[in-house]
Amino acid sequence: MIIVLGADHGGFELKNIIKEHLKERGTAPIFDEEGNQVQDKIKIVDLGTNSSDSVDYPSFGKACGEAVASGKANLGIVCCGTGIGISIAANKVKGIRCGLCTSVEMATLTKQHNNANMIALGGRTTSPELAIEIVDAWLDTKFEGGRHQRRVDMLDEM
Repeated sequence: MIIVLGADHGGFELKNIIKEHLKERGTAPIFDEEGNQVQDKIKIVDLGTNSSDSVDYPSFGKACGEAVASGKANLGIVCCGTGIGISIAANKVKGIRCGLCTSVEMATLTKQHNNANMIALGGRTTSPELAIEIVDAWLDTKFEGGRHQRRVDMLDEM
């Protein structure tokens, strides 16, 4: 499983904390068409930024979104100061469903109901401990399909 990471200066530190957590975690579940769960090794692709110098969040949201939409990555995690701007940028890429998550419940529901292929977090608004809980909940949750699939298909057609 390839997870792409991206952040602007406001999310730089949180991105690096998440990156280290994913390295330590090592694996994440993948669910096949029948809903069976298998573990897959996590490969991390970090698209930057690589410092706390001021940069433009749309560039990083777009780059991560394009990596996921093209199939070069399975999932994406993006961070900016609040997570708002970078989630908007990612969602401009066709095929991306990026949910801004500020709680474990939001992370769970964005996967269960929206099959989010990306999440966004705020480096200035989310503690590292909560961010790790959010990432783990999102990775470990299975899309429910069923009535939600029709809605996800509608999103993908936009």
